[in-house]
Amino acid sequence: MTHISVPGHFGEWIQGRIGARGPVALITLPVADHVRLWHVPQRRGLRLHGVGLRPVEVRRFLRSLGLDLRGVVRMRAQTLLGLGTGVSTARLVGLARLAGWQGSPEALVAACIESEGAADPLPFPAPERMLWASRIGRPLEHLSPLPRYEILGGFWGGPSFTDPQDTNFGDISDLVAQWSLACGLEEFAALATQSALRCTDRRGPKADPTPQLARDLGALGWLRAHTGAARGLIFAPGTVPDDAAGLLRATGLRQLRQFRGGER
Repeated sequence: MTHISVPGHFGEWIQGRIGARGPVALITLPVADHVRLWHVPQRRGLRLHGVGLRPVEVRRFLRSLGLDLRGVVRMRAQTLLGLGTGVSTARLVGLARLAGWQGSPEALVAACIESEGAADPLPFPAPERMLWASRIGRPLEHLSPLPRYEILGGFWGGPSFTDPQDTNFGDISDLVAQWSLACGLEEFAALATQSALRCTDRRGPKADPTPQLARDLGALGWLRAHTGAARGLIFAPGTVPDDAAGLLRATGLRQLRQFRGGER
């Protein structure tokens, strides 16, 4: 039996169009060890459990990479599809790796987009360090490392699946320009908050409790899945209030998670 894990993400720091008619782009918020897959090889056939895809879809995706996979595959993800955590891309990346993929992340992303119409930058070693055009599968800009941060978040609302034809996002060109000049975590958190607010104003849901939670708990800012239910409060490491998780639960957030990231 082969066992692998694939990282996912927890919404985005920012997401929107680059120019009023430009491509949809994002800066992802990665999380480790999000999707796990197990493979028991067999000589014939392909059986899938928990993957959310039919064997014919998996075979078509793998053929586009020159790969084949036979046997039994089981998948377990920390969250459901459609919550804004990258399960859709992560499962394809995992399937390719089970089948022996050793090629470039660019080629793997291209196959993911051919299969699903959009892809997160999960095959890359530092996905948060690129302004990523998710419908065309390439970085528009390479970014500096983020300061160290801590996220406390959960899920509010139900699944919302990415439509590759959906371009109903605001222009974030100004936020991208400021992101490139930002230094401290406070600045990055403020830009993430602006992106989240623009998304909520344009796409809803209007009753999102996360902005009030950020104020009540003294967070530096908040972020969200711009398509999906993930919501996160941004703190400096070690500054999350002791009673914060209880307040999130009382407000209706579920499946809470707390994690750290950043490099400087």
